[in-house]
Amino acid sequence: MRVAFFGGSFNPPHVAHQLVGLYVLETEPVDELWLVPCWKHPFDKALAPYADRLEMCRLAAAALGARVKVSDVEGRLGGESRTLRTIKALQRERPDCQLHLVVGADIEPELPSWYGAEELLRMVPRIVVGRGSHAGRSPVAMPAVSSTEVRRRLASGQGVSGLVPSSVADYIREHRLYAE
Repeated sequence: MRVAFFGGSFNPPHVAHQLVGLYVLETEPVDELWLVPCWKHPFDKALAPYADRLEMCRLAAAALGARVKVSDVEGRLGGESRTLRTIKALQRERPDCQLHLVVGADIEPELPSWYGAEELLRMVPRIVVGRGSHAGRSPVAMPAVSSTEVRRRLASGQGVSGLVPSSVADYIREHRLYAE
């Protein structure tokens, strides 16, 4: 089985994440897309609790159908999140899967600086998706929605309609996430 590995903080997941998922499923030779929220950001970025981000990913994924799964592998691994470590763990768990790494065109230039980059890039092919003004080699670019902007708006009491799935917005409201 061919799987698109889409990792990130998902703090919170937003509509551009959903659009990336749909785009990859419809344009790449993959059978599934796995959303993989990180446990602990390697640069110590403040994150909402892992359980909340995992559940918000499940809510966002539900709209995309059965080919999108949410993996809790990073929660089971614990510690600092590193893509190489996570990919290796998934390959041990699911040797029947061929993983492909989904990255934004804005992040692709940073890949050589990632932990274990040479090994990672040898292990998994990349699927590069354009984002905002960073189309890169992708024929399209996803909207420039960012979790940072969503959190800023929520903290200042502004609405996030159109930026996050309604199910995620409801979850954020019910659990009082990202408010200051």
